[in-house]
Amino acid sequence: MHIFAFLLLVALWPAMATAQPATQPASAAAAPAGSAPPTLDTVLVTGEQPGPGLWKVTRRDSDHVLWILGTQAPLPKTINWRADEVEKVIASSQEVLTDAQAELKVGFFRAVFLLPAALGAKKNADGKTLKDLLPPDLYARWLPLKQRYLGRDDGVERLRPILAANELYGKAIGKSGMTNKNALWPAIEKIAKKHKVPIREIDVEIPVDDARKAIDDFKSTAGQLDIDCLATTIARLETDLDAMRARANAWAVGDLAKLKSLPYPDQRNVCLDALAANANLREKLADAKRRIQGEWLDAAETALWNNASTLALLPIADIAGADGRLAAMRAKGYVIEEPQ
Repeated sequence: MHIFAFLLLVALWPAMATAQPATQPASAAAAPAGSAPPTLDTVLVTGEQPGPGLWKVTRRDSDHVLWILGTQAPLPKTINWRADEVEKVIASSQEVLTDAQAELKVGFFRAVFLLPAALGAKKNADGKTLKDLLPPDLYARWLPLKQRYLGRDDGVERLRPILAANELYGKAIGKSGMTNKNALWPAIEKIAKKHKVPIREIDVEIPVDDARKAIDDFKSTAGQLDIDCLATTIARLETDLDAMRARANAWAVGDLAKLKSLPYPDQRNVCLDALAANANLREKLADAKRRIQGEWLDAAETALWNNASTLALLPIADIAGADGRLAAMRAKGYVIEEPQ
């Protein structure tokens, strides 16, 4: 899914990603005004790679097993995942669980009717550009990153800072030799079909009863927090892009210790704070996050009860997080074993 967690979940149509860990303030990683784009020293791995091992989840009173594959984004574009271990698990399993996905429920005709309003919500008020809105030092840091990753796309200058951050981050990942797409899923789906193992897709439907109100809510979040989202994204690209490549490599070669040792800054919570400035959006975001965690946990526990073996997918950041879904299962008394 896309990089920002529910950034426009209740305001615009595309499906977005689930939230991840918190980040430091943008000022903590600020670079000098006009600084050059980062130099990338880490060479991305290529060819066939094993990925990490599987986490094992069991109940103390049962021999049923939930195997969890930790997913990572971004990953190197050029790797070919060697899925031998996962294929053995799927072949002996009764079910495959996807990660939970959020899906907006907006009527098609309402979406078409409101499309001009939605497109208008993407732009700054009164025709202002980023140069008009950003402090001069921040705009000076934006320009070299824009030139490197977005080229001559002048349309981005009229986008809300929160959406300009989205564009910049996505293009930076791609031009750094990485991809945010779920490169593992096509292989998993193919293996499951080969062994006739059913796939349970966990889709959390987020109703938008009043799409016009959702668009107005999104418009109301423009302001300093919107700018903070872009500032934090710029700071991350200035300071963390090479570490992203190192994390991508660590996942590819199955180096779990390295993966866990690398810091994991994340700009998304700052961007979510911009949306949370609106009480209605804040309530919907919190409800969506609760439902995503709850519905995945319900599916995982049901699978552990019913199936001798199940394969499930979770992001590495969720697995490692103190408030992630694996921590929630541990708190319920499940036994968690890390891959060796």
